[in-house]
This record gives sequence, structure tokens and C-alpha cells, in this order.
Amino acid sequence: MADHDPYTAPETLGVLDWHEGDMPYSSAFDDHFYCRNDGRLECGHVFLSGNGLPARWQRQEPFRIAELGFGTGLNLTETWRQWQETAPEGTSLHFTSFERFPMARADIDRALAHWPELDAQRVLLTEKWPETPAGRVEIELEPRVRLTVVCGAALESLTQEQLPFDAWFLDGFAPSRNPDMWSADLMAEVFRLTVPGGRFGTYAAAGFVRRNLVAAGFVVERRPGFAGKREMLCGEKPAI
Repeated sequence: MADHDPYTAPETLGVLDWHEGDMPYSSAFDDHFYCRNDGRLECGHVFLSGNGLPARWQRQEPFRIAELGFGTGLNLTETWRQWQETAPEGTSLHFTSFERFPMARADIDRALAHWPELDAQRVLLTEKWPETPAGRVEIELEPRVRLTVVCGAALESLTQEQLPFDAWFLDGFAPSRNPDMWSADLMAEVFRLTVPGGRFGTYAAAGFVRRNLVAAGFVVERRPGFAGKREMLCGEKPAI
């Protein structure tokens, strides 16, 4: 879920509506948490393919992924599933997500139960998810797969990070509804925290988002979006 709108009362931001039984919807941002067609397939199209995964994690060095907006944990669980199927033996994955308003365990479980393909990952995640997530949540999902969820405003949280990431999933609420999550300052921090040759992927294609990514230093590429959406963005930090 993305950072909050300064004009929305904080106590309303974590309240969910549910559409079509198990589709979480934020009234505060007037937006669904993921594509209504199939959020799991959207993750593969936008975030994994946009970052050149799983091909780029075919190596022995640890692989580090960062995400803006943990939400239901859908991107984590689908990435983890594909990692289990394709990563070389003995390698490690560290998935870090920056989330202003972490969801309750029951809501994560309800949303992810929509995909039987993710049942194993859902069960393990929800078993280890804290009752009241706050601060810096550290979870060992399985040997050599670690999750960090940094609870707080994204820009403030990113400025405190030092180690760069190999891949970024930029997945806040729609730029028109939550522009702070796509600001020039935030994209500059994303660029700082990307290894040379590292990549990002996002469903967003708004002009100001693309301009902010370019201004930060990324080489930005337009690709066809998921489920008939005209465009998405992905790109790379130039290698030194």
C-alpha cells in the first residue's frame, strides 16, 4: 500500500473494502490494490519481466529486491514462488518492502487465498506475520529467503537505507491518486539505492512518473501494459 494523502485522516487509511469477495479496495485512495483481471499474472508481466527476472537471479551472489508498497504481499509471494522454482541451489533472496500502513494478517490471508498457486507461500507468510507490524519487520520465510518490511513513510524510510538493490517493484497506488509515492525526490532515492545495472518495473506510465525516473538517472523503456493497458515502464541504472 502506498504513502498517505496528507488530506486524508490517518485512521481511515488502513480501512479496507472488499469487492467481488476477495479484492481489497482502499476507499482513501479510491483504488484497488492490484489489477482486477489477475494480480498474480500482472506481477509476472510488470515486476518480474520488467526487471528481467528470473534470468537475472541465475547467479551465486545474494539477490536483493525492493518494493514500494507491500499491500497484500502478492508481489512477494509470487516472486518467492518463482524463486523456489528457478533459483540456483544455495543462493539467497532478500525482499525488502516499504509500506506506510501494513495490513492485518487476516486481510493478507483473505486476499492471497484467491490464488491456490500461492497457498504454500501464503500459509508461511501469515504464520510469521506479526499481530501489530511496526518499525522494521524482519521475517525469515525459509532458509535463504528473507523478508524485511519497513513501516513508515516511503521517502523518510528510503533516506535511511544504505545498501542498494538489484531490482525495484514500484507499486504504489495510482499516480493520479497518490502522487507523493511517485515524486522526483522519491525516484532519486530509488536511483541511489539501485546497483549499477540494476532495474525497476512499474505498471505506472504517467508522464510525470516517466520524467521523474529519467531525471533521477534511469534509462526508461516503455512496454505494453498488462491486460490491455497501453503502456508500462521499466528501465535500468546505467552500469559504471
